[in-house]
Amino acid sequence: MAREKWGSKLGFMLAAMGSAVGLGNIWRFSFVAGNNGGGAFLLLYLLCVIIIGVPLLLTEVSIGRKAESDVVGSFKKLSPGTPWFLTGFFGVLSAFLILSFYAVVAGWSIYYFWEYVSGQFFVEPAEGYAGAFGGFTAHAWHPLLWTALFMILTIVIVYSGVKKGIEAANKIFMPLLAIILIILAFYSISLEGAVEGVRFLFQPNWEALKEPSIYIAALGQAFFSLSLGMGAMLTYGSYLTKENKLPSAALGIGLMDTFFAVISGLVIFPAVFAFGIDPSSGPPLVFITLPSIFEQMPMGGIIGIVFFFALILAALSSSVSILEVPTAYFMRVFHWSRRFTSILMGTIMFALGITVSLGFGMWADVTPIGERNILDSMDYVASNILLPLGGLAMALFAGWYFKKSEALEATDLTHSAIIGNIWYTIVKFLAPIIIVLIFLNKLGVI
Repeated sequence: MAREKWGSKLGFMLAAMGSAVGLGNIWRFSFVAGNNGGGAFLLLYLLCVIIIGVPLLLTEVSIGRKAESDVVGSFKKLSPGTPWFLTGFFGVLSAFLILSFYAVVAGWSIYYFWEYVSGQFFVEPAEGYAGAFGGFTAHAWHPLLWTALFMILTIVIVYSGVKKGIEAANKIFMPLLAIILIILAFYSISLEGAVEGVRFLFQPNWEALKEPSIYIAALGQAFFSLSLGMGAMLTYGSYLTKENKLPSAALGIGLMDTFFAVISGLVIFPAVFAFGIDPSSGPPLVFITLPSIFEQMPMGGIIGIVFFFALILAALSSSVSILEVPTAYFMRVFHWSRRFTSILMGTIMFALGITVSLGFGMWADVTPIGERNILDSMDYVASNILLPLGGLAMALFAGWYFKKSEALEATDLTHSAIIGNIWYTIVKFLAPIIIVLIFLNKLGVI
């Protein structure tokens, strides 16, 4: 069976952008930036995306395009008879873990969207937004209905194919998401007192740079925001034709991913400062803090509808890339159809998601790793162990297994000696060192 291909380079870029732009840009970026001083963090984050993120993105996509296979098959094809293929399983396993809890959080977003559409959240519930959120997430089966709905949407897009499903969906999702966030950003900036939020985001507090943790936080956010190390970009790269040039595509994806993160900051921080909220409110910022802000805004209910619709679009564009990783792998290994494989993989992830959801209710006392609940434990293993190991393996593979000429040819950098040498030095030496530092920091070693 002939391998599927993207319909166009733009289609690939929009799909890759969709993979990178997810809850991490809107939800995670906001509270990580808030916890790390705003402007100084943003500056470091931008530097990390350009210096480390884009070269690693180029590396991962080039491995997929060269091999034209899934995350495990690519290493088997390019390094036959070696154990390199084992690194691909980091991606497959992390995809199962990540989408299991990602779908639960995305289900919350759909629930909030529905509550705003029905007008229930236009005014604060009797128990408060915090009480409403806690009551909803602790319910035994109610959140599972929304998680199931999100997984069904994800599965339908993936089983429709690369061109007719993933590419077609992202051609709608990404422009629509950009328009929505830009409109919300302008609205947020227009609020009285919003200038403090803009200043917080763009005016660096140089004192913050004295804190070592800000560097690790910026590196980690750049690394994980670009979906690096899981194999999603490798899998997407495998559907590219040799005619598509990679350096410009990788740079474009990196810049657009950063654009979405910055615009999300402009949506959230001006509003947060306008209503006197602490910008370092943490993960509850989106589901507890923002609804209370929307209630105080002119047309706040409408803003709530639009915001959570944008959050659903961002979550879907990422979830399809996560589901595609194991789908592509099991399709090749067992020669299953795309439809059967995507449904099976999605069902398994939903089943794992049940445990995540119950971890906020009847299994709230279950703490698999330290004092972390089930969601945080899955996130810890995937984000702090599997993704860094996957990213490290890809950097080492391109920098040390390939000959330099092979690596430059795979990335279309043979005709640009200066850029090619810079990329090769980063991937061979700098990126592995930085990934190891992030890895050791996340594990608490340094």
